[in-house]
Amino acid sequence: MSRLDGKIAIVTGGSRGIGKAVAAAFAREGAKVVVSSRKQETLDEVAEEINAEYPDSVFASACHVGDADQIDELIDWVEAEVGLPNVLVNNAATNPYFGPMVEAEDWAWEKTFEVNARGYFRMCQRVARRLLAANQPGSLINMTSVMGMQAAPFQGIYGMTKAAVISMTETLAVELGAGNIRVNAIAPGLVDTKFASVLVENEELRKPFTERAALGRYAQPEEIAPMAVFLASDESSYVTGQTFPVDGGYTTG
Repeated sequence: MSRLDGKIAIVTGGSRGIGKAVAAAFAREGAKVVVSSRKQETLDEVAEEINAEYPDSVFASACHVGDADQIDELIDWVEAEVGLPNVLVNNAATNPYFGPMVEAEDWAWEKTFEVNARGYFRMCQRVARRLLAANQPGSLINMTSVMGMQAAPFQGIYGMTKAAVISMTETLAVELGAGNIRVNAIAPGLVDTKFASVLVENEELRKPFTERAALGRYAQPEEIAPMAVFLASDESSYVTGQTFPVDGGYTTG
């Protein structure tokens, strides 16, 4: 039996990078997976690619997680077309400003919090409401970052949103525990994705991460996905309210 048989998962930011890797890992373990991001065409390509190896496992539905109405429409669609989602991976994120916090403008704050904090909250809230109404257990997984666990020079606003996600994860875990809904977070270090390409492709910016990490390197998206599989599976049935760094030892430095 696969580790995620019977699970129906939503993975936001599922068109590339960590989200795509998580979707593929979930499909391999027997879950039905709905990948979501802003562009339907890209999602369709991801679903086709993964379904070629794991037939009828991945579905695609576009959603901008900064828009509350689109979130409601997404979850309605998932429940109608696939089934009640009992796993959520909040992975969609944005980081439009790189520079000193004192120079940041309001638009950068508003856009980053809209997606990374409010979007995550709304997704958790909407999925949890459906699970509570159906008296069903679930696992909510929030993709945070090591930048939310310590100072984040030149990524301060992004770091604040990720710190907020950690706080939200802990509080939701307490509030939802009686309903057998577990809430955990994953905090990746530097990962080779398009999202982090400004860091990965610049040796000067990359070195502080790779030199501090005990393993001396950055990660591939496929190295983050196994933690999501564990947290989505019944193997983690007594795990909630935790943030798991998957960072090559970065946070030990």
